Amino acid sequence: MRWKSINRLGSKVTLVSAANIPGLNTLGVSLARLDFAPTGLNPPDTHPRATEILTVLEGTLYVGFVTSNPDNKLFTEVFNKGDVFVFPRGLAHFQFNTGYTSAIAIAAGLGSQNPGVMTIANAVFGTKPPISDYVHAKAIQIDKKLVDWLQAQFWMDNNFDCVQ
Repeated sequence: MRWKSINRLGSKVTLVSAANIPGLNTLGVSLARLDFAPTGLNPPDTHPRATEILTVLEGTLYVGFVTSNPDNKLFTEVFNKGDVFVFPRGLAHFQFNTGYTSAIAIAAGLGSQNPGVMTIANAVFGTKPPISDYVHAKAIQIDKKLVDWLQAQFWMDNNFDCVQ
């Protein structure tokens, strides 16, 4: 992969699901290839309809997920080629390439042929129309000017490159 053409997150997710391969319909599975530049990040996201199993094919990834309220406990591991990690359905999770070379992983979604994806930063600060900056300021306990700045950022998504 030519990293100079990849997005500023340094990652690319290529999804295979019933949306682009109708034969997967009703099978309850989906698949994605994740490509990471050095220090590339697949940002925190959730899948409301599927558990994800990630297998590292090349490189080193720091991966983790956060349990739901009230604990919000972070579980993380550093994985190398051949290692596998499970992200429970609906929990926020991420992958980060800690290595100096590219990394590749395969993620399987189990339980739904359409796992859905919600990238946390996009869902919170990139909505159209935006969530009220007063709501954010009070909920997150930060200054309204910081909320305005966050909402003005270009919130990108690396999760919609689909196999045709």
